[in-house]
Amino acid sequence: MSDETVVPEGLGIRPHTARLYDYFLGGKTNYGVDRKLAGESLRAYPNAMVAARQNRAFMHRAVRHLARELGIRQFLDIGTGIPTAPNLHQVAQQEHADARIVYSDNDPIVLAHARALMTGTVEGATDYIEADVRDPDLILEHAGKTLDFDQPIALSLIALLHFLPDSDAPGAIVTRLLEELPGGSALALSHATADLDPDMQLLADAYAARGLEVRPRTHEESLRFFDGLTMVEPGLVASCDWRPELEDDGPQLPGMVDRSEVGVWAGLAIKP
Repeated sequence: MSDETVVPEGLGIRPHTARLYDYFLGGKTNYGVDRKLAGESLRAYPNAMVAARQNRAFMHRAVRHLARELGIRQFLDIGTGIPTAPNLHQVAQQEHADARIVYSDNDPIVLAHARALMTGTVEGATDYIEADVRDPDLILEHAGKTLDFDQPIALSLIALLHFLPDSDAPGAIVTRLLEELPGGSALALSHATADLDPDMQLLADAYAARGLEVRPRTHEESLRFFDGLTMVEPGLVASCDWRPELEDDGPQLPGMVDRSEVGVWAGLAIKP
């Protein structure tokens, strides 16, 4: 889809978080309504693109750590988003050609591009299910067709839970997903916060004005998602500060990105 695409008013197409994220990452799979809200968002929170790209970089580094240092070969990625290379399976299968990945998202446009998520190594496997994180049982049942639940699985919830209000009980959803995973499994999670820059709340307000709820959470609130797990150093930190040495082109130079610019907590933990 070209970034020149214009959606006529009246078709009822509303901005969507997956397409907004795609825009902030420099992608072209977005509509005029998404770009309009993106512009409003950048005026409210000028660091939106930095935050999105640092969040994506955290995912890459977390997967490298999981695969390279912990030997994990199975991944369940919920809230996948529109494919943006390198995708999670590409990072994982670069470390282990036989890595197996299941993707899940509730946006039909992601399904339309799912073929890019299914192109992995011959030795490994990739699969996709269109499902909402609010239905963890459906996701787990489908994942069992590709993943071996007797072996460690890395659960990836990257930039997802801040789209769930407290009324959806996101903590209970995370608990449900983790309880099916064996010991040695992992949770990689990132979450929007106004702790690092109060203007993140202005971004949430801009989204809310267009019907997209965003619930930034504090460090303490975000840390609760890891209850019962063992945090991997350096713990829950600003996304740019999580293991920068794992960047595929070398660590970021000191001062290249400031934690006040990223607006996202990020962490990784292991299930005992």
